[in-house]
Amino acid sequence: MTENNKPTLVILAAGIGSRYGGLKQLDTFTPEGDTIIDFSIYDALRAGFGKFVFIIRKSIEKEFRAEIDSKLKGKAAVSYVFQEIDKVPEKFNNPDRVKPWGTGHAMLMAKDAVKENFAIINADDFYGREAFDAMASYLRSVDKNSFDFSMMAYLLKNTVSEHGFVSRGECTVDENGFLMEVVERTHIESIDGKLMRKDEEDNLIPISENTVVSMNFWGFTPRCFDYAETLFKTFLEENKDNLKAEYFIPLIVNGYLKNKTATVKVLTSGARWFGVTYKEDKAFVQKEIQALKQKGVYPTHLW
Repeated sequence: MTENNKPTLVILAAGIGSRYGGLKQLDTFTPEGDTIIDFSIYDALRAGFGKFVFIIRKSIEKEFRAEIDSKLKGKAAVSYVFQEIDKVPEKFNNPDRVKPWGTGHAMLMAKDAVKENFAIINADDFYGREAFDAMASYLRSVDKNSFDFSMMAYLLKNTVSEHGFVSRGECTVDENGFLMEVVERTHIESIDGKLMRKDEEDNLIPISENTVVSMNFWGFTPRCFDYAETLFKTFLEENKDNLKAEYFIPLIVNGYLKNKTATVKVLTSGARWFGVTYKEDKAFVQKEIQALKQKGVYPTHLW
C-alpha cells in the first residue's frame, strides 16, 4: 500500500449530545479510560487509514487535542477543523439559531483538509473492525477523481436503543448492491416490541426491523464536495427562517443519485454496531466492549 493510497478518516465530533446529557465524544467506556473514538481510530489504523480529520467545535479543542494528539503521534497525520453555527454565508447567520447545521455542513468544513478518498463516521458510534477493513479496501480500489461512493450498511434491528427514539437513514438498495435512495428518519423507536417511525405528519407507523440503514459511515472521493457546496447554498436559501433545519449527508447523497452523477456501493460486513444515544445506553456498550477485549479482538491497553 503506497502512502498516497491510504484513505483518510473524517470523524464527526462537533455534536452537543443533548439527549445524552454531555460530551459523548470524550466519555470513557472502559477501566483503561477508552472512548468510543479510540476504538474507531484503532480499527482504522489497523485497516490502513493514513490520516484523521476531526470535525469539532472550537470550544472543545483543548480537551480534544489532549485526548487525541499523543495517541496518533508518529502513526498518522492529524487535522482539526471546526463546525460552528456562523460558518455560513453572512446573510444566513441568525442570532436566534442554537442548533448546528447538520452532518452535511460538518463534512463541508473538512473540504480543505481532505485530498484523498475518505470515509466519514460519527464519533459516538462503534462500527467494528470488519467494517473499517471493508471500507478501507473499497476506498483504495476507486479513482479519487471518480464519483464511486460507498456506504457501510447495518440492519435497523441492531441499531435501536431501548431507552428512546433514534435517527437513522432508511436505505433502498437495488439487486446489484447499489444504493437507490436514503431517507433520513429522525424518529424511530421500539414500542411494545415493535419498531415504529414517525411520518411527515408525526404519526407513528411500522417500519421493518430488517430495514437496511445508514449509520453515517460513508465513503467518498474528494469530488463529493463540488455538488455538496452547491446544494448547501440552495438548502440555506430554502431554510433561512427554519431554526431547526439540518443539512444531512443523505441530502447530498440523494442529490447525486437523483442526478445519476454518482454511484453508492452498499458495503456489508460481519461487524456489530453499537452506540450511545442516551446515558442509559452506556452500560450495554461497556459490557460489549469488555467482551471484545476478553476475546482478544482488542488489547487491554489500546495505546
